[in-house]
Amino acid sequence: MLSLALAGKPNAGKSTFYTASTLAEVDVANYPFTTIDANRGVTHARTRCPCLDRDERCGNCEDGIRYVPVELVDVAGLVPGAHEGRGLGNQFLDELTNADVIVNVVDASGGTNAEGEPVEVGTFDPVEEVDFIEEELEQWLAGIVHRNWESVVRKSRSPDFDLDDALTDLLTGVGATEHDIAIVLRELDYSPNPRQWTDDDRITLARAIRRRTKPIVLVANKVDIAPEENLERLADTGKPVIPATADGELALRRAREAGLIDYHPGDDDFELVGDVSGPQENGLERIRDLMAEHGGTGTQTAIDTAVYDVLDHITVYPVQNESKWTDGTGNVLPDAFLLPRGSTPRDLAYAVHSDIGEGYLHAVDARSKRRIGEDHELSEGDVIKIVSTAK
Repeated sequence: MLSLALAGKPNAGKSTFYTASTLAEVDVANYPFTTIDANRGVTHARTRCPCLDRDERCGNCEDGIRYVPVELVDVAGLVPGAHEGRGLGNQFLDELTNADVIVNVVDASGGTNAEGEPVEVGTFDPVEEVDFIEEELEQWLAGIVHRNWESVVRKSRSPDFDLDDALTDLLTGVGATEHDIAIVLRELDYSPNPRQWTDDDRITLARAIRRRTKPIVLVANKVDIAPEENLERLADTGKPVIPATADGELALRRAREAGLIDYHPGDDDFELVGDVSGPQENGLERIRDLMAEHGGTGTQTAIDTAVYDVLDHITVYPVQNESKWTDGTGNVLPDAFLLPRGSTPRDLAYAVHSDIGEGYLHAVDARSKRRIGEDHELSEGDVIKIVSTAK
């Protein structure tokens, strides 16, 4: 399962974002370090279900909207100097090790200072938060490299020493794969002798590893109270920014649970279907106005952006019966797998189960009912039958 990690300074709204996206109960309060231990739950990426191309819905989607599970981790707030251990920073940064994408939640209202302490709305510049997580992550990675560099130097005295292998051993411990490290090293100009490396060389390596393994999605949270100039300044950073109201999304999710509204996470509007009080209706209408302005609450957009745009994944549906699009017990489109773009039928087979992959024979495109080649690149929404010697 892909893993997304919510990061940012304390009191930026990460735990509210997490609760809204997972409906898991966590502590939410208007003071720093409400979260100490990371919360882990399941949220979902939203996509179009292939059953829309058939006469009946599959029963595993919401009106043709498919929600595919991904892990969401709510990491405690990071303060400046986290990489040096401030605010238990190293412990919190360690929680980001296995994340595929970092979702940097920024307090766009400017209502909390750098330490996450409440201040008057608009008095803190949220632009200061934009590069904050990048810098802390990169300095943290550089610190790990620096602390272990003497062991790399000692290994270099061996006649069969290879720096690339030594760096791979070091960096796979912080969530980088061998493939990631190979690509990064191929793009860097560096000495094969570790004794000739400088601090600048190590920070350059750390930054390249961070960019490769920990891409960042920037979320401008609290748009419901954010001054317009703050949103404009965030947009002027040149980085993609997703305006969001985690509070608004949480209110919609709970109203839906209570049967008050018809709403699918990621929609840009909702429909009142239950009896609501005057104050409830006023609150919901304020959220509706925000959704109209920003195209939704932004929380689902952030998740979808991380999965489908930043990680460039696609959703593929394995079936056993290519005519009915069912599994062995008659369930229509029971499973959805997120795979990197460029994946092949054999990759899908391994994603289903290693035994299926080992016994892979061929695959059938369930739409065309035609066999497809082993090197065929799968596309978003493909429905595929895998034929394997494994059962």
